Amino acid sequence: MTDERPGCCLWFTGFSGAGKSTIAEIVVAELRRRGRRVELLDGDEVREHLSRDLGFSKEDRDENIRRIGWVASVLARNGVVAVTAAISPYRAGRDEVRGWIDEFVEIHVATTLDECEARDVKGLYARARAGEIPEFTGVSDPYEPPLAPEVRVETAGRSPGESAAEVVDWLAARGLA
Repeated sequence: MTDERPGCCLWFTGFSGAGKSTIAEIVVAELRRRGRRVELLDGDEVREHLSRDLGFSKEDRDENIRRIGWVASVLARNGVVAVTAAISPYRAGRDEVRGWIDEFVEIHVATTLDECEARDVKGLYARARAGEIPEFTGVSDPYEPPLAPEVRVETAGRSPGESAAEVVDWLAARGLA
């Protein structure tokens, strides 16, 4: 039996360490359990494969988001739930991709910068604050939070499972889960 529901794009955005990938992975597993065709486009994996020729300048970040968005748009128009988990710091880039996809669901994983720094097992924030990583989102480069995301997940005091359930409930209420 094939899934005849329309495809869509779930675009998780937020600071490094906000929990985007963790929450997205739980959402992906639940959507698969419900019979949806799903593909996860994780920002780190895309950087390693599709965008390994890019750096972290604003121009390169914009191009990275375009590449992720193009792949997500192809998947979505073919009935797949394309799930992205990338910082995607600039509003204009997210809005550009939104224009390519009929059912674009922007999910802001709203975690404070202090909380992200406290969670930082890789030490990226400390390295950025020491000047070792230039153009690091939230430290030396801006993050433009969504103005009106379809879903805003406040992670403070909540488990990743609770945050993922909020996303799945929102999708289910709209026939997308």
